[in-house]
Amino acid sequence: PMYDAKSLAALDRQYFTIICSDEYDVTLISKCTNHVWNLRCCGYQAEQSTISFHKHCIRRPYHEHGRATSLKRAIRQIKAHDAWQMAGRPEHLKSK
Repeated sequence: PMYDAKSLAALDRQYFTIICSDEYDVTLISKCTNHVWNLRCCGYQAEQSTISFHKHCIRRPYHEHGRATSLKRAIRQIKAHDAWQMAGRPEHLKSK
């Protein structure tokens, strides 16, 4: 249901700058891409209990990026997104 102390302590501080974290929200910045992420725990146990919001820079608004069953899986999704981003986004998907 909520993010527990063990999950929050396991956040990869080598990979991310942690802006804030509590039992319902984790906000972090990827050191690889400088993208900002907010991971929101919906507070119930379900297949998609974590919603990932994402933005490409601090000044832009968030958009929903995906859903995951846990904080750990949401972090894996972010790292996969970063790998895709660093491999070179298709030209038509690049931010202006």
